[in-house]
Amino acid sequence: MIIDKDSPVPQYFQLQTWLVEQIEQGVFKPHDKIPTEHELCRLTGLARATVRQAIGNLVNMGYLTRKQRLGTYVSDQEIDFEKRTIIGILVPDIRTGYAPELARGAEDEAAINRHSLILCNTDDLHLKAEHHANRLIENSVSGVIFIPTAASDQKNRQIIQRFRRRNIPIVLADRTLPGVDSDYVTTDNFDGAYRLTEYLIKNGHRKIAITISSLFSTERQRLEGYKQALTDHGIPIDPSLIIADSGPFVKERYFQHARKLLKQRKAFTAVFAGHDRIALLFYSAAQELGISIPDDLSLVGYDDLPFTTISLTTMHQPIYEIGQESLRLILARIRGDVSEPQQVVLKSHLVERSSVKALA
Repeated sequence: MIIDKDSPVPQYFQLQTWLVEQIEQGVFKPHDKIPTEHELCRLTGLARATVRQAIGNLVNMGYLTRKQRLGTYVSDQEIDFEKRTIIGILVPDIRTGYAPELARGAEDEAAINRHSLILCNTDDLHLKAEHHANRLIENSVSGVIFIPTAASDQKNRQIIQRFRRRNIPIVLADRTLPGVDSDYVTTDNFDGAYRLTEYLIKNGHRKIAITISSLFSTERQRLEGYKQALTDHGIPIDPSLIIADSGPFVKERYFQHARKLLKQRKAFTAVFAGHDRIALLFYSAAQELGISIPDDLSLVGYDDLPFTTISLTTMHQPIYEIGQESLRLILARIRGDVSEPQQVVLKSHLVERSSVKALA
């Protein structure tokens, strides 16, 4: 077996998948002893901890059984695939932004626990979210992970209530909704934006523009973090340097926001882009206007998306972990946990690259 070390699929998961295939194809039969950890390390080139993680997951899933001092054997219990739980996940767009990474985290965690996902793209539209909600209910899903859409809070609450009326547990991922008593997993966006703004200030920048959406809870919190950092460092908040768009991210519209700001660049020395896709548009607009980043203008983003064309200083969000934690919360509810709604807030960290220039 060859492990693809260039694949985005975690290596433990590749090994885990291969072992399951060998069991299901009858290569390893019930009561057969599988290769030792040492042998699997030699066969795959993986670290022992990685091999141990894959085997441990398969023991938890019922495929394997450990026998003390004897080794690991294929379980003689028949896996009942009909009892696998199906969980729905509604994301804005699996092709772009952070959604692919979040969905991957949820899917990997589901697979470890012998569950399956139904993936639904809402395109950030309430009508599509309604359609998918009905489809998930018709498919008798056991739980739902929901990234609220670019619609009003009231409309997103309607989606939540649709599942709750049928006693289907729901976890909000990344974006939250005010006044909704629900499980959610997000990051501390206020703190992340505060630290990112403070980083610019410590590099000598006092005139810092920001372009962000006021529609989503995540970006509203980032705007507040930006403002608080300025205030705490004695820098007046300049409304002319704030573009808070009330709609969803639309590439063409945000490109025009970037061009508008850059044309008055003498008023500021740095830009805080509300997320990395906005930052990418600032790169394009700056190139069009003959502005060099970071020589003429410093720029920071948020999310740490895997761009290969720019070297952006940004705030890394643990997106994969948001997916994992969301799935774990759903499973706890499915298994009967009736505790108070859980609010999981993960920490982000700053990633320094070459888009910020320190001012003398």
